[in-house]
Amino acid sequence: MYWLKKNLPKIVLSPSLALLAWFVYGFILWTAYISLTKSKILPKYDLWGIGQYVRLWSMDRWHTAVGNLAIYTVLFLVLCIAIGIVLAILLDQKIRAEGVLRTIYLYPMALSFIVTGTAWKWVMNPTLGIEKFFIDIGFENFTFDWLVTPGMSIYCIVIAGVWQSSGFIMAIFLAGLRSIDDEILKAAKIDGAGLFSIYSKIILPMMRPVFMSAVVILVHLSIKSYDLVIALTSGGPGTSSDMPAVFMTQYAFNRSEVALASSSAMMMFLTVTAIVIPYLYSELNREDGKK
Repeated sequence: MYWLKKNLPKIVLSPSLALLAWFVYGFILWTAYISLTKSKILPKYDLWGIGQYVRLWSMDRWHTAVGNLAIYTVLFLVLCIAIGIVLAILLDQKIRAEGVLRTIYLYPMALSFIVTGTAWKWVMNPTLGIEKFFIDIGFENFTFDWLVTPGMSIYCIVIAGVWQSSGFIMAIFLAGLRSIDDEILKAAKIDGAGLFSIYSKIILPMMRPVFMSAVVILVHLSIKSYDLVIALTSGGPGTSSDMPAVFMTQYAFNRSEVALASSSAMMMFLTVTAIVIPYLYSELNREDGKK
């Protein structure tokens, strides 16, 4: 009876942990195995080696998707963090209506990426949105046709993604700012430090873990971008705004190339792993250093 009481939490949690291990890590291993086969519409379990990865990296469409992902990730990361820091610092000044402003900034994150993509598709549509508005008010030579221009449509996705996610990053940085000891700020002000120096030389360097968390979250969001791309550009014009997640889904479900899609999924998984593992390692080392 004593053993049962002592191990009851483990017994209760064990089915959930077993299901988690199977439906998460089990399917990751299954996807990795399928990526080494010649599977088409149905899985085949005869190993073919790295042939699918060779096919993947020889495809121009995959190169386009990877290039778009690099552009999107860099701009998405830089702009979200820059806007988030500025908004967090402004709200940290104990301004009036802080709660209202914080709600307004966070509201876009409450929307799904499908809604965001659809709304921005209307805004950026040359016949309905910004371009038509400026033409109607007299700027007849004004053009804003990025949405239908190959090479520029990826920047429309960046704009929509930054609009939705920067408020969330603001909340993360604001929580980090509010965790800073006020005595540190008072001491800096007594020493004659200005507001810019306090934030740039004292507060922001102390928020390294917050920066790391924001980077990991944003990179994860960018790599798995699918619904925003589908709602806003559908990967077009042509495949000019294609992304790896769109590539994977279309080859898996529209072209019956399960093995090729699995290889692209594994490339995305390895990218996320390459980012998350160093982050976890640095955080564990930091915790050990505190002890």
